[in-house]
Amino acid sequence: MKKNPKLFSILITLIFSAILGYIEIGIFKEYGWTVFLVIPFIIGFLPAFINGKLTETSKSKSYQLSFLTLGIVLIGLLVFAIEGMICIAMSLPLIALLVWLGSYIGFKANTGKWTNPTNTTIGLFVICICSMSFDYINESENLIPVRTKVIVNSNIENVWKNVVTFDKIDEPTDWIFKTGISYPTDATIKGNGVGAIRYCNFTTGSFVEPITTWNEPNLLQFDVKEQPIPMNEFNPFWEIHPPHLDGYFKSYKGQFKLTKIGENQTELEGTTWYKVDITPEIYWKTWSDFIIHRIHERVLNHIKLETEKK
Repeated sequence: MKKNPKLFSILITLIFSAILGYIEIGIFKEYGWTVFLVIPFIIGFLPAFINGKLTETSKSKSYQLSFLTLGIVLIGLLVFAIEGMICIAMSLPLIALLVWLGSYIGFKANTGKWTNPTNTTIGLFVICICSMSFDYINESENLIPVRTKVIVNSNIENVWKNVVTFDKIDEPTDWIFKTGISYPTDATIKGNGVGAIRYCNFTTGSFVEPITTWNEPNLLQFDVKEQPIPMNEFNPFWEIHPPHLDGYFKSYKGQFKLTKIGENQTELEGTTWYKVDITPEIYWKTWSDFIIHRIHERVLNHIKLETEKK
């Protein structure tokens, strides 16, 4: 195998990455620093480092080898029904950056005396163990609020009527909802006032929302008792249901706030409080905030359109 150093370096990387991934996701049930930072770094580092130890190579060849390894890993995730294309696409900017960094350091490790195979192996082992521990100690308990506003050219009483329930929304034109991300279709309610149960229906199921504040026509607040999966993952080979669809993104409560700003003009603000249990949170929060804003805009613009028709 060592007569083909490129193949050898890829094989070692694939085995090491698969073991780490299985421990982190299969055993610890975590999507954290190890999955999205350490493993991509290793995918970049090991091929460049091992191949550079066994044969002469250039920086560009090291990059090519590392990204070839990444391509094999991503295809493997699809073929073995481990992951879908939506999550891969969303994580790719972060992963690609870490692969590039790992490849650069792997190449540089063979051009200087500041490292050696023994120290490198020990260092990688320590990084992996520490990152798995960090996944637990870095969990955030704070809910993340996302707020979106529109101005409705109608009186506040008419806007309220379309906030509590709304009819079926037209099919989306927004590209994000063409990917399999779940989106709202309509809303119904059973009962009236505090204690009533609102159902905000999405393409993957319904959010069950017990009303906690009914201050007509200014404020509607609710908890989220049940919620559907956030998306239907797409895999070109199989139907899949990866673990990150269950409980790693969770909405806890929401509200609609109506403010009269004129005789026939109302500011309508929608807010969702949620938590994402995938790290690094700063990266995945960017994606989830973007998607929630798009969901808010779909609902708020529908309410605006329906109210202004009357």
